[in-house]
Amino acid sequence: MLYGPIIMNPKLPVTDPNLKRLHEDFMDSLDEELEMELDDLRGPDAMTDQTRGSRLSYFKHLLHLQAELVKLQDWVMASGHRLVIIFEGRDAAGKGGVIKRITQRLNPRVCRVAALPAPNDRERSQWYFQRYTAHLPAAGEMVLFDRSWYNRAGVEKVMGFCSDEEYEEFFRSVPEFEKMLVRSGIQIIKYWFSISDDEQHARFLGRILDPLKQWKLSPMDLESRRRWEAYTRAKEIMLERTHIPEAPWWVVQAVDKKKARLNCIDHLLSQVPYHEVPHDSVVLPERVRNPDYIRHPVPQTMIVPEKY
Repeated sequence: MLYGPIIMNPKLPVTDPNLKRLHEDFMDSLDEELEMELDDLRGPDAMTDQTRGSRLSYFKHLLHLQAELVKLQDWVMASGHRLVIIFEGRDAAGKGGVIKRITQRLNPRVCRVAALPAPNDRERSQWYFQRYTAHLPAAGEMVLFDRSWYNRAGVEKVMGFCSDEEYEEFFRSVPEFEKMLVRSGIQIIKYWFSISDDEQHARFLGRILDPLKQWKLSPMDLESRRRWEAYTRAKEIMLERTHIPEAPWWVVQAVDKKKARLNCIDHLLSQVPYHEVPHDSVVLPERVRNPDYIRHPVPQTMIVPEKY
C-alpha cells in the first residue's frame, strides 16, 4: 500500500490532497507523544528544531491547562466534589482526543472514563438509565462519559434501535433524571462536539487510509455518514429538549481539533469552583542501607530483549 511509507516518513513530499490530510493526521497523532516529552523538557527552546508557530503555542497552552486540571483534581479529592462530564458528538468529532488530553496527567483512580459498549440482552431489559448509574462518581471523583445515556436520542433513534414510545419516554425522563443527580450533589457538564459535513468526510477518509486508525471505523460509523441529515435532526431535537438550567449543553466548535481541545478544557475549568489545595512539602527519605544486603542477578531468560 502506497500510504504506509508516506505516513511513516514525514520528509517525503505530499502532493495528493487526501495524502496530505492523512499526513497531517499522522503528525497530529505524533503530537501526543511530543506532549508527553515536553513535560520533561519544560521549555520552548527544546522545540527549536520542530515545527514552530501554532504547534508550539498549542503545546504551551495545553501544558498550562493540564496543570490547572491537576489543581482541579486535587480540589475534587479534598472537597469530595462529584463531577460528571458528558461528551457527545458525531463520529470522528474529536471527543476521544479531548478526553485523552484531560486524563493524560490525572490519577485514573480519581478521573476515570466510562465508555460503555452496546447494551446486552439483560441490560436492554433494565430501566434505561440503570447501566449508567453504576458508573456515577463517589465523593472525590470525576467521571468522563465517552458517549452516554444520550445514545437513545442519537444513534438509537437514527438507526431504529428504539421504538417511538421509548424515544419519547427518554425525553420525559432525562430532565428529571439529571435534576435528581444534581440534587444529590453531582455536577453535570454536557458537551456536544460540532464538526462540518466536509470535515467528517475528511476524517473518515483518513481512518480508511491509515492502517493505525482503521479499527476506529465500524459499520455503524459508515452508516452514520450516509445518514448525516437524520443525525442533524436528531441532534437539534436533543439539544432543544434536554437543555436545562441544572445541566445545560455546551457546543464545542471542533473542526480545528487542537483549538477544540484547548477551548473545551478551558471552559471545563471555568465551570468548576476549584482552587489550589495546599500540600505539605514532600521530602524524599534516605534509603536504608544494610551491610548484608545482596541483590541477586535476574536470569537472562527473564530479561526482555533490548532491541531499541
